Amino acid sequence: MTRFTVNNQPVEYELDPATPLLWALRDASNLTGTKYGCGTGECGACTVDIDGKAVRSCTVAIGNIEGVFVTTIEGLSRDRSHPVQQAFLASNVGQCGYCIPGLVMTAQALIRANRNPGEDQIKAAITNLCRCGSYPRIVAAIQQAAAIARGDETIDTTPRPDTDPAEAARAVPALAPPPPKRPTS
Repeated sequence: MTRFTVNNQPVEYELDPATPLLWALRDASNLTGTKYGCGTGECGACTVDIDGKAVRSCTVAIGNIEGVFVTTIEGLSRDRSHPVQQAFLASNVGQCGYCIPGLVMTAQALIRANRNPGEDQIKAAITNLCRCGSYPRIVAAIQQAAAIARGDETIDTTPRPDTDPAEAARAVPALAPPPPKRPTS
């Protein structure tokens, strides 16, 4: 049995100690915000926080982390009030969204260690792969998140009172107009 803490809850896994943390989180704990990307630690989609450090969970066997504290995207902030989550939302960083949980977890660890990271420091720390290529927005959002964490900036996260929820949830129109209808005979 392997014991550690996940999102401030003690857990005990009756899994093979060689099981990657990624699969223990996703399959045994149903914490599916941690994504499977490459399985080799290259892409960063599976990044979680282990004792304050951003770690690629696909490369860590649960038997090697007995007694640690693990935080997943679900445990960071359920109401999206964490500065990184606020900044990523405000900056529209996500496109497909697959890499976002890993990016958020990497960025929060960076900001905890460095409250005022420069662009070069962010680029060095964020080695996660974003297949949509949102890197300029990611860097800007991390700088904004650091400013929020320092108390230099705030983001109003309350919905506008004049926004109809049905309108806000409506699908984004297609970029190209639909093809013309064929005449019927």
